[in-house]
Amino acid sequence: MATADLPGPDSLLRRTLGEWRIGLVAWRLLVLQTADPAVAAGMRDFSTYRAHPWRRIEHTMDSGKRLFFSDREGLRREVARLERTHRRLAGTDEQGRPFTASDPAVRVWVLVTLYECMTAMRELSGHPLAPPELEQMYAEFRAVCSEFGLSDDLFPATAADVPAYMDRTIRERLEYSEPVRYLLFDMLREAPAPRRLGPLKPAWPLMRTAAAQVIGALTVADLPEAFRERFGLLRTRRAALLSFILHRTMRVLMNALPEHRRYRTPPAGAALTPQPSTASTASADHSSTPAARPVRFPVPRRRKGADSRSARLRTFFHQVLDQTGDGRISSADLQAMAHNVCWPLELAAEREAPVYAAFETWWQQLRTGMDADGDGQVTCEEFITAMLTGIDSGPAYLEQGLHVAVRAVFHAVDTDGSGHLCADEYRRVFGGSRVHLAELNHGFRQLDHDGDGRITEDEFVQAFTDYFTARTDNTAGSQLLGRP
Repeated sequence: MATADLPGPDSLLRRTLGEWRIGLVAWRLLVLQTADPAVAAGMRDFSTYRAHPWRRIEHTMDSGKRLFFSDREGLRREVARLERTHRRLAGTDEQGRPFTASDPAVRVWVLVTLYECMTAMRELSGHPLAPPELEQMYAEFRAVCSEFGLSDDLFPATAADVPAYMDRTIRERLEYSEPVRYLLFDMLREAPAPRRLGPLKPAWPLMRTAAAQVIGALTVADLPEAFRERFGLLRTRRAALLSFILHRTMRVLMNALPEHRRYRTPPAGAALTPQPSTASTASADHSSTPAARPVRFPVPRRRKGADSRSARLRTFFHQVLDQTGDGRISSADLQAMAHNVCWPLELAAEREAPVYAAFETWWQQLRTGMDADGDGQVTCEEFITAMLTGIDSGPAYLEQGLHVAVRAVFHAVDTDGSGHLCADEYRRVFGGSRVHLAELNHGFRQLDHDGDGRITEDEFVQAFTDYFTARTDNTAGSQLLGRP
């Protein structure tokens, strides 16, 4: 497809995709995409959606912003970043079939389902797009997709061909796998509280049960008829009524809202690239918008005087290392950690590669010293036992693995190349969904020994060393995320 002008602020695509009500079909989109066997295998082996569902969803939404609300330079950066990420996602599924996220047919399916869900949102609301509008939005959509360099033959030729493409793919290629079932019926029942829930967090166990029932029923009701028929999913009358009420109510509400309230992402787009910190942001008490959250290092509460290393390592294993949430760590978990460092920073390829290489170095050290049965995975007990043994053997143990990764993180987050981290850059490393800004500021002050509003690389590395080696919780390093 020849290069065409990208959709602008007045485009039908941006106005449709940017509306808040797109969230009503978000779960439908995830289910359709995950039903592709290659996507399901990639999610099973590499994705953090079980352990960190909200972060995973936010990354997906951020990628959509970068793709569909950027200028051409921003779009090309995001496409290149996605291609680098997808090249790392390959393997063999549970049936022994090879898969890769770089498969062009899989990538086209993931893209086309996004367009189809936008049209479905309009149709379900009782105000479907007219055929000329469908063709207009599809042309705008294809203008963005052209930057992926995928063959035109893999895409439906026109908007009118999309329904047949969806029906054929559903019947010939999609599968009702465990990740699909989990998304439909279990994921929300197990999800931790979203970070913006605030004082309502104690009520989350009850809220998520109700949310799981509503979203599950709505998703099944809204899935394409061919999908429900093939996999035996029943669209009950109650679910159909729920869909009718929600979609039409949201349409009326969106149309009644003023323009600036209607959109989650304004059609004009927004600056997404983090700006390098300057001297004016160096104060740890400076209040700013919380940055993205690549890595979290929680501190367990322990009674004073007790050796807190084992508890701290256990917490670190489950909440930081085990990114895929399966109770074990493997190369995929360390790769996910590297991804979570690089993603919000929008690093170029030459700055991203050292981060991935450093985390792979750390994984090789962990695997060599901890994987007793040679299965390519490390359990929590293996991690704690081997880590304590290695720490007690001498400082070289951390220097060969952990320090390599930590230094790579430091250089990646030091966006202005100043050789130190200011408060904003520190928050970019440690800010997490369960970490209050005041605690981050406290942690920063603990590590900023001379009070000059910045942390050097040596101070940064020493903090991680203390976190892993301190026997009590009263050292600065044990307070990376605040008070123990």
